[in-house]
Amino acid sequence: MKNIKFLIVGIFFGIILSKAEVISWYRIYEMFKFQSFHMYGVIGSAVVLGSILMILFKKGIIKTYFGHKIHVDPKKKGFKRNMFGGIIFGLGWALGGACPGPMFILLGRGAAAIVIVLIGALFGAFLYHATKKHLPH
Repeated sequence: MKNIKFLIVGIFFGIILSKAEVISWYRIYEMFKFQSFHMYGVIGSAVVLGSILMILFKKGIIKTYFGHKIHVDPKKKGFKRNMFGGIIFGLGWALGGACPGPMFILLGRGAAAIVIVLIGALFGAFLYHATKKHLPH
């Protein structure tokens, strides 16, 4: 019961993504064919907002709910790991027609075919966990 606020925020976020047509397979298809700016605008604004928030985290301006500073570890640099991960993520997104967040929204809206994509995503997550010690991190 104490985590009900997260459920409410999740439902609200799902409604926003649904109304913004971010979960629409057609919008994703348009993006990958470079026919529309809609998805690039949404993703670009998320990147800008995320960058601003990270700067505020690092400066200690934004704190946790309990007032503690948020510690952000610097990421390792590496062109190959980012390219390889980005290609796998992009291929999964293009083939499945949804990235991980909207998969659950589509499931909630009754799109039964997304169950296959969701099973594939879960399998990929478990496969990554089983092989991560052998991967170049």
